[in-house]
Amino acid sequence: MTDPESPAVTPPAGALRRAAPALLGYAAVRALGLAVLAVWSAADGTSAHRLLSERWDSLWYTRVAALGYGYEVRLPDGDVHSNLAFFPLLPWLERFGHAVSPLSYADAGLLVAALASLAAAWGIFAVADLVHGRRAGVCAVLVWAVVPIGVVQSMAYSESLFTALAAWSLYAVLRDRWLTAGLLAVFAGLTRPVGIAVVAALWVAAITSFVGERRHGGSTAGTYGAHAWRRALAMIIAPLGAAGYVLWVGHRTGRGPFGYLDVQAGWRNGFDGGYAFGRFVAEKFTSFPSALAGAALAAGVVLILWLYVTGVRQGQPPALLVYTGIVVALALCASSYFGSKPRLLMPAFPLLFPLARALARLRPSRSALVLGGLAAASAVYGAFWLNGSGPP
Repeated sequence: MTDPESPAVTPPAGALRRAAPALLGYAAVRALGLAVLAVWSAADGTSAHRLLSERWDSLWYTRVAALGYGYEVRLPDGDVHSNLAFFPLLPWLERFGHAVSPLSYADAGLLVAALASLAAAWGIFAVADLVHGRRAGVCAVLVWAVVPIGVVQSMAYSESLFTALAAWSLYAVLRDRWLTAGLLAVFAGLTRPVGIAVVAALWVAAITSFVGERRHGGSTAGTYGAHAWRRALAMIIAPLGAAGYVLWVGHRTGRGPFGYLDVQAGWRNGFDGGYAFGRFVAEKFTSFPSALAGAALAAGVVLILWLYVTGVRQGQPPALLVYTGIVVALALCASSYFGSKPRLLMPAFPLLFPLARALARLRPSRSALVLGGLAAASAVYGAFWLNGSGPP
């Protein structure tokens, strides 16, 4: 359901002016987070730059950018960690940035993350503005910025890049710009496995639109035909990114369509419907100290489900609900790397729209106070987290 105050189609300059408060607020939150991280890291004798660009998954991405695919690590327990698990768009962009500038692969990754995070913020604003209005759009961006693990948005990881592509693809779907949506879905599918969520959202929206036009007689024959072929072409091209990479991995490993699943199994990562995660949470209740963590995890899952149901009740478009539902399902039902689940949920930005609407109804001074406090807490937590266990 589109908010009556949502914008009409505007030129880029006008759209940028409309989004400016959200983008400026987002940049301020990220700057605060990076400043706290720099101070904390210096006091801890570590390098904020290294934490952001040269640890955990960022190392795997830069190895792909520098050396291509084929690198793997064999662990003592027999597991094989292959860099084929990492989709190629971010390494391609890192390689391009290194080729056209003096930046290292790691620093090119940081630049991509910085630009992509701003693009993601703008895309989130555009979607929320269209669905719920401008104030809710600004609040949605700021809530996304202040999530506890928001510092990942500034790391040489693929979350910001994927969220930007997903948000703008969904915006294009909501605007009936089918070819743009399909092309962005291709790139989203080359960024992360969860790109299938963008494809599914596009397919559902296209089929719903097609059925609706047929049921109501469509418009003129020429306009109906133009819309129909654009939708059909978008549905065809949307899965090419994800499917192309998965099939290429299958060919390279000699396992056909199952090759990528074998690669993920080497990382002990798979889809088990949430059984392993549920057991992990349940085991936390075996002793008192860990029971607090178990209660927090259970409360977090309940909150996610409540936000999703609230989005349904508030009339979010089917494309957003399908996208969010798949992102959440894939994040919560993966069988390994439980510490990474908050990071995997980061692209599910429509979950935040109910919170954004609630903040938008407050007086500006109160919403600013709430968001300012959350921004400070997020900055401190991000610095503590990266100087500790960090994101798997």
